[in-house]
Amino acid sequence: MSTLTLAATDNDLIKDSSTKSFVVDVIEASKSVPVLVDFWAPWCGPCKTLGPTLEKLVREAKGKIKLVKVDIDQNPEIATQMRVQSIPAVFAFVDGRPIDGFMGALPESQLRQFLARLDKKGGRAEQIEQALQLARDAFAQGNFEAVIGICEQIIGAEATIVETYALKAMAEMELQMLAEAQATLAACPPDKANSAEIVSALAALDLLLHPVDTSGISKLEAALITNANDHEARLELANLLNGSGQREAAIDHLIYVIKKDRVFKEDAARKQLVSYFEAWGPKDEATLMGRRKLSSVLFS
Repeated sequence: MSTLTLAATDNDLIKDSSTKSFVVDVIEASKSVPVLVDFWAPWCGPCKTLGPTLEKLVREAKGKIKLVKVDIDQNPEIATQMRVQSIPAVFAFVDGRPIDGFMGALPESQLRQFLARLDKKGGRAEQIEQALQLARDAFAQGNFEAVIGICEQIIGAEATIVETYALKAMAEMELQMLAEAQATLAACPPDKANSAEIVSALAALDLLLHPVDTSGISKLEAALITNANDHEARLELANLLNGSGQREAAIDHLIYVIKKDRVFKEDAARKQLVSYFEAWGPKDEATLMGRRKLSSVLFS
């Protein structure tokens, strides 16, 4: 297997990887340059043909692409996760994700065509990521019209990036363009509809379409002064507070119920709190705070 042994001078372009180093060697490295992952094994005859050719082409590229080799006998977990069914199998990673691949020992001419396509995809992926970052920055700055325009361009170029639909819909909600937000979320590819970003955006939209009547907050607060263990009132109050934007107060009322009576109405308080997390999104400060408080109760 000398043809598959890496020379020390190739370590920057061509290397062996393992389960422990895969994230660094492939996921992180592919955020800077496309990375080919070659799944092989010492007993695989076609691997002995494909491996040296891949190495040759990667060296010719002079840093525009890297090659990572994974011995499936030594690292079966990675092969299973990537659903490798036969070898040799090659996957191309860009921006931390596999974007293309093939199985079998392709001739050099086809390998060159594959790398040429990858080069175009890599450049395109980088452009899309840059545009997506512009949209994120514009949203953070409150420039929601710009967010919509950028996201429309991204969707026109690549219609499978779920974050783009969620960002565009959230910007439209900020501008009270609720019908447009509905249409944006409905246009998301069906296989992405259950992603966290889309579920969160849909929950936020539902709150806008069906606003909570907060007029009963004072009445419920008075009822709790009389009877602090009126859990039904506390659950209702939490919903009203959440609807009025008082997220921390809503969390605290639900945590109170969980502490006092975890099984009340079949774990209703915890389920209600989890539904808030889904609506707020996984990175929202209230979600992070609420999860910490919930964990401290459940695992104390």
